[in-house]
Amino acid sequence: MLDRFDCYELCVQSPRHVVAFLRAAHGNAPMVLREDFCGTAAVARRWITETRKHEAGARAVGIDNESAVIFAARERAAEAGVADAVEFVRGDCTVAEAWPLDQQTAPDVVFVGNFSIGYIHRRADLLAYLSHAQRVLMRAQAGFGGGIFACDTYGGASAFKLGAIQRKHPGRAGEVIHYTWIHERADPVTAMVENSISFRVEKDGEIIQELPQAFTYRWRLWSIAELRDALLEVGFKFVEVYKDVNIAPGQPATPVNDASELGDDWIVMIVGRT
Repeated sequence: MLDRFDCYELCVQSPRHVVAFLRAAHGNAPMVLREDFCGTAAVARRWITETRKHEAGARAVGIDNESAVIFAARERAAEAGVADAVEFVRGDCTVAEAWPLDQQTAPDVVFVGNFSIGYIHRRADLLAYLSHAQRVLMRAQAGFGGGIFACDTYGGASAFKLGAIQRKHPGRAGEVIHYTWIHERADPVTAMVENSISFRVEKDGEIIQELPQAFTYRWRLWSIAELRDALLEVGFKFVEVYKDVNIAPGQPATPVNDASELGDDWIVMIVGRT
């Protein structure tokens, strides 16, 4: 049987493309990834396998506040054969104590996926978090800096509309996973939203598993402009917006040059450079 974490990784994340994008956006052989709000750390695991193809000594750190999630992440890292290169921390990645400042542990890339930047609800807390990120990224590459911060967000005409999106994804053993993303509640005045993900697992035409509201989220939906302004305010030198992050290893990452490229509804990756 698939658990909710299996379904999530099969339906939601494309770690191969994310890692290819992060490496391309960095552009200078990054070695160390920090994945905040990491969940099962699929990106951190893929980071090790992909980076090891180019350079020895790749490392990753995954931080999450939930014990069950960290346990699942450790199990999956061991199964993937990368447990020796991924460190898992159960803790609050938004506080300064979670950020080591020595050059040996400074990440080249800090990544926040699955819209998890929205777990930070107040602008003052967002600025504090991004300030910590900027400080450690300045110590990346053995003190030469040049690190990047990357997070995703969504928006557009339907961002605050209630409703659902449904898709089908293949499983590993012939299953079909029915994925449902629901906007449960949305307040455009406060920019607070509540979303959920549900799964139904089908095999040979029969529903064999139901995982209603396997994941629930209460987020502050930060806009591109708000995140850009916050990154610049805490000291990042440049901020770029990327719509197409579905790139293969070795392909370049191309930022958005005009708002018309986004369309009516969009998911983007925002990258701050130190």
